Amino acid sequence: MDPVSVGLLVALAGGAGGEVGRQAWAGLGALVRRPLRRGEDSPGSSVVSSGEAELVRLGQAPGDSSRAQALSTALAVRAAVDEDFHARLRQWSEAAELVRTGDGGTYNTVSGGTFSGPVIQGRDVSGNSFGVPSAPSDS
Repeated sequence: MDPVSVGLLVALAGGAGGEVGRQAWAGLGALVRRPLRRGEDSPGSSVVSSGEAELVRLGQAPGDSSRAQALSTALAVRAAVDEDFHARLRQWSEAAELVRTGDGGTYNTVSGGTFSGPVIQGRDVSGNSFGVPSAPSDS
């Protein structure tokens, strides 16, 4: 499993996504508080963090990306030694991605002026530039 995105953790800790974000953050809290089930043959499993301390620290300083990185690492290590946690974290991560990417809907509003060119509506568009046509002359 890929590590949980530091950006996603920072966003959720900071309250992004409104109610959906709050539910995702609470869901992660409930997940890390579940008992750690270490595989008997897991190397170093006796020193694996549940992730709860890292979660609390990030909650205290939501914008701190180093705390988010520590949580992401703790989650990845725990997922490596706890198969049940791995499966549940994957499910949580897939659902939590909706906070960052939205539900697929696009909501655009165009207002407040006169437009002399095309209006482009889209979602997740970046790295583009469009030429601006000359304004029509009044002659």
